[in-house]
Amino acid sequence: MKPELRRILFSLAVILWAACLLYFYGSGRIVKYLAPDFRPIALAGGLGLAVMGLFNLLTAFRQADCGHDHGGEEHDHEGGDMNPWSALALMTLPVALSMAWTKDGFSAATLARKGLYDEAPSASAPFFASVLPPLTMEEIESSHRRTTDGYLEFSLMELFFATGDRELQGLLGGLEVETEGRIVEEKVRNESGTRMRLYRMFMTCCVADSRAIPIVLEFGSEPPMLPENGWVKVAGTMTFPEEGGTLQAVLNVDRATAAEVPPEEKFLLR
Repeated sequence: MKPELRRILFSLAVILWAACLLYFYGSGRIVKYLAPDFRPIALAGGLGLAVMGLFNLLTAFRQADCGHDHGGEEHDHEGGDMNPWSALALMTLPVALSMAWTKDGFSAATLARKGLYDEAPSASAPFFASVLPPLTMEEIESSHRRTTDGYLEFSLMELFFATGDRELQGLLGGLEVETEGRIVEEKVRNESGTRMRLYRMFMTCCVADSRAIPIVLEFGSEPPMLPENGWVKVAGTMTFPEEGGTLQAVLNVDRATAAEVPPEEKFLLR
């Protein structure tokens, strides 16, 4: 294959990678894969690849001196063992198919591997107590909004990690709260069929390190018909019973309604 055609093919591959990064950034799909602090890096990388690919494409037919004498014989410094068309396919097809087929979400099996049904953090290893001053109910009241029907709005992360903090358990236990997340079936200690599980995804930098942050929903009877893995707002009384030797964050539900998907579907560590 002529060096010029080889350069064109590889330039197009670089441009495709650039288009992929810029598409994910421009379309908003990147929020499912990267935390905010890392998104400008993807944008800069996409722009850099675009400039490099376009430059190489525009100079593909330009001849350059390799810097040493070959005795009048033609010599190709750009050749390789792999066919350029095969190399182009290996560079472009995987990313193209991934863009076309990905659902920007997790399967049930993946959620289970990412901690959806894991035990809550132990009270012997507090999460908040080591970094925050002692809390009071007055501080909680002042930092959380109250709904029109009297429930205090809490993030799912606060309720989940309260199982690892005796102080928070004492403050939140018996408190009427409202939170939101995705709802799925409960597969642990649900013999009566009255429970479901609420979760959100927790991310530090990218989707690879994300994990599920769940709490248990206790309805007391057969749960209402809600979209599987759909977004819901739930309100009820927060409890922290010991089950199977560990504390569980269990919300005794008073109401549960479908909710709109929030702009950011994940918790982010700043």
